[in-house]
Amino acid sequence: MDTTYVQTLWQIMEELHNADQLEKALSSSLDILRQVTDSNKGSIWMFDSQSERVIALIASNTADAVGESAALGEGIIGEAVKTGEARTFKASEVQHLRFAGADSPEITGKSILAVPIKTPIHTLGCMLLTGKQSGDYTEDDLKVCENCCAILALDIDDKGFRFRPFEDKEPVVTVREVVKEYLNGEEMQQVLKGIDLDVFPGELMVVVGESGCGKSTLLNIIGGMDKMTSGKLMVEGKDMSNPSEDELTKYRREYIGFIFQSYNLMPNLSAYENIEFIGEIADDPLDSMEALKMVGLEDKADNLPSALSGGQMQRISIARALAKKPKIILADEPTAALDYETSIKVLSVIENVVREQKTTVLMVTHNPEIAKMANRVIKLRDGRISSARVNLHPHRASELVW
Repeated sequence: MDTTYVQTLWQIMEELHNADQLEKALSSSLDILRQVTDSNKGSIWMFDSQSERVIALIASNTADAVGESAALGEGIIGEAVKTGEARTFKASEVQHLRFAGADSPEITGKSILAVPIKTPIHTLGCMLLTGKQSGDYTEDDLKVCENCCAILALDIDDKGFRFRPFEDKEPVVTVREVVKEYLNGEEMQQVLKGIDLDVFPGELMVVVGESGCGKSTLLNIIGGMDKMTSGKLMVEGKDMSNPSEDELTKYRREYIGFIFQSYNLMPNLSAYENIEFIGEIADDPLDSMEALKMVGLEDKADNLPSALSGGQMQRISIARALAKKPKIILADEPTAALDYETSIKVLSVIENVVREQKTTVLMVTHNPEIAKMANRVIKLRDGRISSARVNLHPHRASELVW
């Protein structure tokens, strides 16, 4: 057992040394500790001194915990950060004990391990492991996690880690327990298996995962292009789980901007006319030429799509999405059909949309490199959210390499 724990410490130190992003190293370290302690789920929470709350930063093998928070001293998480003491809890002890704040779900029938992430001077956050498969957590589990969290804390402190969460914002979109099933021949196939997700204003969220894991299905449900089998979809506090046709049309027309992999431009209309057509159905559209200027293609206003390159057509589709002044833009594999240099140009436009226009963008991609430019990265596996993490220092599009 001691050998296993020494190997665990070395693994985590290697992750911290080799990872190009601290957030990725923290996520990998959490996975390592979850595996060595035989835990079902895990999360890392960081203390935000401005709000004096402890906020979920990374979640492993669980629904998106990012955005949940607890006041200092509140619940298992808040208490661990306040006291700086690591604790294990047996299932019987936590039957009615909430793990974070007053609004957090109750944990029943699980053992819990809460370990502060602290330096000798101050406590930075807390790691939470739940659902040990082989019984209750042991003193050995506690010891290895304390040592590893001390290493994490020193590295975080050394690299000048500063946590800037979305905690003070209300979600633009809230997804709860969303399930999507299709009839495949005589069998019912479940594509989404209970998705919980919050999308916050002004963030770039990237959803990654293998083909068939449910990325595009989730995007289409949020965009009103597909209907969920069960669950709840809230948009700025309005329930859009079962909208009428009129409500759905209004939602897609006025609220959502779409960027498709295949561009979906009308071939008989010029670049300007493709944008103007969308602007005519919006209540307060952006000037079409202004939209073209935003993507750097005002000189292509009179060109038909057949006279444009793939990258130019994709930038036109972004301008078309912007023309409606949407609250959220949904981008489904926007660079999948493009070469590297063209992809960077398209991603730079999307980056500027988020940075300059403060528009929320939810992007699906199979390319993990693109995830580096996101504020948050959500990974789907087999219809479920397998992990969620915050990028504290998102890369610029120009810094991406693949």
